[in-house]
Amino acid sequence: MRVIVDCDPGHDDALALLLALGDPRLELLGVTTVAGNQTVDKTTRNALRILASAGATGVPVAAGCDRPLAGPLSVAEDIHGFSGLDGPDLDIPTAEPANVHAVELIRRLVMAGREPVTLIATGPLTNVALLLRTHPEVVPGLDRIVFMGGSTDRGNTTPYGEFNIVTDPEAADIVLRAGLPTTMIGLNVTHQALATPEVIAGFRALGTRLGTVCAELMTFFAGTYRQVFGFPHPPVHDPVAVAAVIDPAIVETVHAPVAVELIGAHTRGATVVDLHRRTARPPNADVAVGLDVDAFWRLLTTAVARIG
Repeated sequence: MRVIVDCDPGHDDALALLLALGDPRLELLGVTTVAGNQTVDKTTRNALRILASAGATGVPVAAGCDRPLAGPLSVAEDIHGFSGLDGPDLDIPTAEPANVHAVELIRRLVMAGREPVTLIATGPLTNVALLLRTHPEVVPGLDRIVFMGGSTDRGNTTPYGEFNIVTDPEAADIVLRAGLPTTMIGLNVTHQALATPEVIAGFRALGTRLGTVCAELMTFFAGTYRQVFGFPHPPVHDPVAVAAVIDPAIVETVHAPVAVELIGAHTRGATVVDLHRRTARPPNADVAVGLDVDAFWRLLTTAVARIG
């Protein structure tokens, strides 16, 4: 499957990139970055650092939007640190980002191939919305959009808003109303993908530099999640979206109507998922409702081991 990952690395985005690189069922055509977990210059550098650590410097990386479509940017430095990827030592030579905007790189990659592309978004949906709004010619070349964001339950940034959606609700609204096959991987499922001490020890036991990097990423992430949210173990949200593309059996979904709240005084950025069909709105997304946790961690650990 041909995929593009649009991301804002971010510890869990880093793991998502490694899964996309390490599973032979995916061909990673390119990586695009957006402001979210940190500013776009930092998320771009982090994407390049992760690709370099995996020996994948031939994958093109392009920086995208440096702010939401509306309103100011608020980064998640309390979770991901000053660099956006604090913790492991990733001070290694990296390639330069492409001299083109992320939206243009996605357009070129989609239009250049005969086979459809799956667009996996693990950050705010700003780049994806801008792509759909300015380049409708790409739609026939997109097989599906799979994004990590939202929730059928509570939020993690506001009481009902998840970070990626709250950062740019207008962008999420555009994507969910685009009429494309879309899969939403929300907190209700990603909170099951917990990096327990046993999971982290499994990555260290690989005995590779990359396995150690993953363990250090999750160890730092565990510390900030414990401090900010009181979680004993951190959830790794973004690689669940990649896993859903690789093996749909790992993530259970239901077809349901999803809307983004844009004006609520207390609920702006909430994803309103009509699981019980209480409205007349037609379904517009496959919404994740379950996760095979053991299969997910086997998939991710195997991918990292395969990279070496």
